[in-house]
Amino acid sequence: MPEFIEVQRHDGWLGITLQRPEKYNALTLQMYDDLADLMRTAQADDSIKAVVISGGEHCFTSGNDLKDFMQSPPDSLDAPAFRFMNAVIDLDKPLIAAVCGAAIGIGTTLLPHCDLVFTSIDCQFATPFIKLGLCQEFGASLLFPQRLGHGRAAQLILAGESLDARTALDWGLCTHLFETPAQCLAAANAQAERFAKASLASLQVSKRLLKAPLLESLKAVVREENLQFIARLQSEEAKAALRGMLEKRK
Repeated sequence: MPEFIEVQRHDGWLGITLQRPEKYNALTLQMYDDLADLMRTAQADDSIKAVVISGGEHCFTSGNDLKDFMQSPPDSLDAPAFRFMNAVIDLDKPLIAAVCGAAIGIGTTLLPHCDLVFTSIDCQFATPFIKLGLCQEFGASLLFPQRLGHGRAAQLILAGESLDARTALDWGLCTHLFETPAQCLAAANAQAERFAKASLASLQVSKRLLKAPLLESLKAVVREENLQFIARLQSEEAKAALRGMLEKRK
């Protein structure tokens, strides 16, 4: 069992829950590796027809674990975070996000890759890359303007504005909104149960068709973003911003 990740195998679907509450589910390199492996397992296992990813009732994820991130920053396209991104992009089965509390950085950029995004009313979404001297990742350069429109994408990425749950629903970043975290998680699991009763071949063909128009462009954009992200991490302003953020969190 991976550390800080709870994995539940159900009849026909896989549940993945981030379990690092004392760090607001901040993602370490090992967690990225484990998440990538879980996505690859789900892709290869015909008994799994859908995947639910959540962070429990209190926080989806606060993004990268800054200490871990600064000690071993991504320096190649095979870095753990990038492996996770590629595994998500390659998944041709329904991916459901159940989002409660904060979804920061990759916690927000992951969402356009999910087929359904269930959220609770307490959610806050943010992509503070510019504040850290970095750039966006996970295909946000393509998927945010396509999903939200250029102006709204700029509010998130360039201005670094945060969104509440109702705004995220109105903008199309999430698909369902619930009054409580418990309702959100239960609804996501119920949807996975429905997917588990469907034809695997039909689900896979249908998802591939949905993704096909943007897939090659998405892979090219993710690759370029990752290269630029690596370059930005080597800049003095990014290093200073990350050190400042780490000290603030301490």
